[in-house]
Amino acid sequence: MVDKKNDTPKRDKPWIFRTYAGHSTAEKSNALYRQNLSRGQTGLSIAFDLPTQTGYDSDHPLAAGEVGKVGVPISHLGDMRTLLADIPLASMNTSMTINAPAAWLLSLYIAVADETGAPRDKLTGTTQNDIIKEYLSRGTYVFPPGPSMRLIKDTILFTTQEMPKWNPMNVCSYHLQEAGATPVQELAYALATAIAILDMVRESGEVPEGGMGEVVGRISFFVNAGMRFITEMCKMRAFVEMWDEITAERYGISDPKQRLFRYGVQVNSLGLTEPQPENNVYRIFLEMLAVTLSKKARARAVQLPAWNEALGLPRPFDQQWSLRAQQILAYESDLLDYADIFDGSIEITKKVEELKRAAKEELATIERLGGAVAAVEMGYMKQQLVESNTKRLEAIEAGDSVVVGVNKFVESEASPLTGGVDAILTVPHEVEAEQIARLNAWRAARDAGAVETALKELRAAATEGRNVMPASITCAKAGVTTGEWGAIFREVFGEYRAPTGVPKAARQVGGEQLEPVRAEVERVSQKIGRRVKFLVGKPGLDGHSNGAEQIAVRARDVGMDVIYGGIRFTPAEIVKTAKDEGVDVIGLSILSGSHVPLVRDVMDRMRAEGLDDIPVVVGGIVPPEDELTLKQTGVTAVYTPKDFQINQIMTDVVRIVERTNGN
Repeated sequence: MVDKKNDTPKRDKPWIFRTYAGHSTAEKSNALYRQNLSRGQTGLSIAFDLPTQTGYDSDHPLAAGEVGKVGVPISHLGDMRTLLADIPLASMNTSMTINAPAAWLLSLYIAVADETGAPRDKLTGTTQNDIIKEYLSRGTYVFPPGPSMRLIKDTILFTTQEMPKWNPMNVCSYHLQEAGATPVQELAYALATAIAILDMVRESGEVPEGGMGEVVGRISFFVNAGMRFITEMCKMRAFVEMWDEITAERYGISDPKQRLFRYGVQVNSLGLTEPQPENNVYRIFLEMLAVTLSKKARARAVQLPAWNEALGLPRPFDQQWSLRAQQILAYESDLLDYADIFDGSIEITKKVEELKRAAKEELATIERLGGAVAAVEMGYMKQQLVESNTKRLEAIEAGDSVVVGVNKFVESEASPLTGGVDAILTVPHEVEAEQIARLNAWRAARDAGAVETALKELRAAATEGRNVMPASITCAKAGVTTGEWGAIFREVFGEYRAPTGVPKAARQVGGEQLEPVRAEVERVSQKIGRRVKFLVGKPGLDGHSNGAEQIAVRARDVGMDVIYGGIRFTPAEIVKTAKDEGVDVIGLSILSGSHVPLVRDVMDRMRAEGLDDIPVVVGGIVPPEDELTLKQTGVTAVYTPKDFQINQIMTDVVRIVERTNGN
């Protein structure tokens, strides 16, 4: 590319630089955003805490221990004002990772924009708003598929009319890969989701004549990129080509700009390792190349995880380090000086065609099942992901898939980067109480009559099938809280529990590695006079169920009697199940950083019920100091990402049962 006026190379503009951030309080998160922007970040990517993501206020019983842990708590307009203070919304590109209550958080954002004079038609950004992948992977769904899809439709139609620069839905395959999706599954499931949404919008009869191009043109994607970066780059080229074909052939979109595959990316967090975490810097950079090297398939926005996210929350320095990687590639290299460097490559073309062919076959399977929503409801897509993840983990355990520092080259010098209590960011315990106090003060100061009127209109809009966005914005301005908004839709739509994807029957195969563990399970079961019964539970609001699913699958495969009901159970429900089912051991999986309060609650309830003789093991991202705290509460064993040998965990669990039973 040469600028003929001055005969010098003309560089492409770099992508938007983001870091996914938010924690503790709106005030602290705002300070972090402004700090990151001052260091060269060019867009915001907001992480909300789990109560916000699931439509609860910070003082709801299910929110206990979760407030401010994996993102920022936003309970009302006051919180959103604080979060966005001194940030120019009319010129900022803001991504909000929010799904079930996306319409509500977008309403709060619009309300702040209206207050600050930022015109709605200038607002630029994205609400993730992909509920299908929540049923499959991340777990922050609330309502059944039908009503959830309707909420997505309402945001799409509203923004197309009033916020033409806003992406109302970000089809998110990122979490599919985190749940074990192969490149083919990531292609097929993401495109099936987009098709389901666009078909629904088209068939609603609410799109103005000739307006479908605007709808299609505002759908964006959020993808993942793993370590096989040539394959991942080819996957992105396949995405571009398949989306162009689908939008032209299925929806008759003639404008090439409206058919563009526009995507943001966060590279793979699944592959970040707790052992030798400094190696993650190289992994992150290689993964970034997959979504930047090919100009035709280059991301519009990139956010990179920090090197130490397998250990806990990254500090501002760690996020800055990831931001600098993007800036170095964009500004110091000559990447942006050239046209697509892969055009004409025989190998790349062959790989892209191979991925497209396989993805189209899987898309055809989903179509035969009735589309993405039907494939979710019958458990097909979830089970496919669980099986893919099982194969991935088994390959790592067997050493067939090399992970440096984990199953090969494990000898290591002590890292000077990970020592001390300040190696990761921790959220102070008092954050939750302070947030609840602010919430109560907000409720006391608002106009109760205006709130009641706004909620009545919201309920009517939901019940009558009207677009809920205008009523939601009115609620935001009246002072309605996140939990109150969510309660209306829980009342009207009901709640939903998605299929777990964990098969009922154990595999009868699994290679030689499973046989010794099966023998141990059989031996101990005979000694205690019953089949070892293992309750796998996920207390709190953490929806990241991949680890719990794999533990449940492996326990079943080695012969245990497994109870696993999926995500979002209260400690009281877990303890009741343990008592009613007469389990021999409980495994708690928590990845949200709320392990200490939630586990302590479970242990206290077990003692109150006289169940303190049942051993409890815990899995999750648990810092060493917290591991000691958990064991002091009575936990028998703690497993973190470094414990990748699931068969060894199974052996440990069955021997813990044996010791507990006095044998």
